Amino acid sequence: MVFSMVFVKLADWLIYQLLANSFYKAAMKLKNYSFFLRTNNPLKSQPQPLYPPLTKCTLANRTTQTLVCDINKTLLRSQSFFPYFMLVAFEAGSILRAFLLLSTYPLLFLLDHDLKLRAMIFITFCGLKVKDMESVGRAVLPKFYLEDMNLKAYEIFRACGCRAVFTSVPRVMVEGFLKEYLGVDFVGGTELHTSRGYFSGLVDSSGVLVKHRALKEFYGERRPDIGIGSSGLHDQLFISLCKEAYVVNKEDTKNNGNSKMPREKYPKPLVFHDGRLAFFPTPLATLTMFIWLPLGIPLSIFRLLIGIYLPYNLALFFGCLSGVRIKLKGTDPKRSHKNKGVLYVCTHRTLLDPVFLSTSLKKPLTAVTYSLSKVSEIISPIKTVRLTRDRTQDGATMEKLLGEGDLVVCPEGTTCREPYLLRFSSLFAELADEIVPVAMDTRVTMFYGTTASGLKCLDPLFFLMNPRPTYWVHILGKVPLKLTCAGGRTSHEVANYIQRQLGEALGFECTTLTRRDKYLMLAGNEGVVQDKRKK
Repeated sequence: MVFSMVFVKLADWLIYQLLANSFYKAAMKLKNYSFFLRTNNPLKSQPQPLYPPLTKCTLANRTTQTLVCDINKTLLRSQSFFPYFMLVAFEAGSILRAFLLLSTYPLLFLLDHDLKLRAMIFITFCGLKVKDMESVGRAVLPKFYLEDMNLKAYEIFRACGCRAVFTSVPRVMVEGFLKEYLGVDFVGGTELHTSRGYFSGLVDSSGVLVKHRALKEFYGERRPDIGIGSSGLHDQLFISLCKEAYVVNKEDTKNNGNSKMPREKYPKPLVFHDGRLAFFPTPLATLTMFIWLPLGIPLSIFRLLIGIYLPYNLALFFGCLSGVRIKLKGTDPKRSHKNKGVLYVCTHRTLLDPVFLSTSLKKPLTAVTYSLSKVSEIISPIKTVRLTRDRTQDGATMEKLLGEGDLVVCPEGTTCREPYLLRFSSLFAELADEIVPVAMDTRVTMFYGTTASGLKCLDPLFFLMNPRPTYWVHILGKVPLKLTCAGGRTSHEVANYIQRQLGEALGFECTTLTRRDKYLMLAGNEGVVQDKRKK
């Protein structure tokens, strides 16, 4: 009986919050808007804004000053944080959670800011592991934050010596990026309730963070030097507590060259990132993805099957017909030695690199790899051989394979999505004199065909699930004999030379980063897959 009464009261309160209160506020918004349309005369002078626009803020002599702002609608150009909740729901949760979040998007318009945020938090985080959110915050979100940065806001932000961010969005979604990439001294955000390593989906007892109250509590009577905010009421209250206040107008956040931050101005180079989504998941873009999936999944399987079972000419024809594009440049050099194969040295973009090279050249190749799932080995249309990371043993294996035919090697040891080349292993240079560098690159619009923490056996399917997956295959000339080990060069010199040659062909930057660096950053491990066949 007591439980029934409590349940009735709880349901009554929920109905009031979701219906009565929210519909009343929505009606008031419509009423005010219609009143504005009736009374607003474009010929009359518009009222002056309360605070100057961000473009009026100078950068000089700011190194000793304190700046406070929000990340939402201020440091970021997007006007909604919904895409970032979608990224967490899809990458840390599941496709079903992402679909549920998208389904509720129309209903969010009926809720005020507080309830809207609570609803998105509940759908996105309920039952989610804390460690999964930490992984997404470290490996997925920074890429999208950097691409969404407001250049002018960032330049002012960087010019100040002390920086603090107060935001109503969950702190766990933004703190890692703000501190690691932007060097923020303090991050205040909405705290989420957790239990035994899982999020409950509820906001902590402190509630949704109110920015101007949190600023007062943190700074007390002291006023920050600069405050940056949007034109909203909450931001106006927030920046009114600062000595100087500036407003980010919607014109300042439009997707143009003046507001978008170019890659060369990133606070840290974006070399590694993870996750499957290759697009910014706005509601419309996410809806497009879900509409495409019923066609994309069988199309991906069809493309995979024609690559496995059809001859090269037919595979190229039907692959092109289904939307796969291969852009081949250069010609395959003739083999000089009859008893030894040619060693193709490729950049590594996806697991399909050797397959697309073999199809482009229309001849069988053998690929060596450090880690490949059992499923990928079974479905591969070309021969694959797993290496052991023992230099002597791997050298003997590759030497034997070269005696049997042409061989493909990706000396980076792992894939990289961005325009960077990782350090090349020098082992391949010791084994062959006939070396052909091959510059390979890909373009996707919906899904990435690589992952550091997900199921690698699905990598080919995700790549082929894109509407128009594209591969660039640029065959460079044979490395001159005098520049190989047979010409007196060391293996490290040969490897570095080929890396530079491939980097110039692609317009990529050469680095000394390794597979270990990638997996330590993205997955928290060294990226080594144990061969279970060994006892």
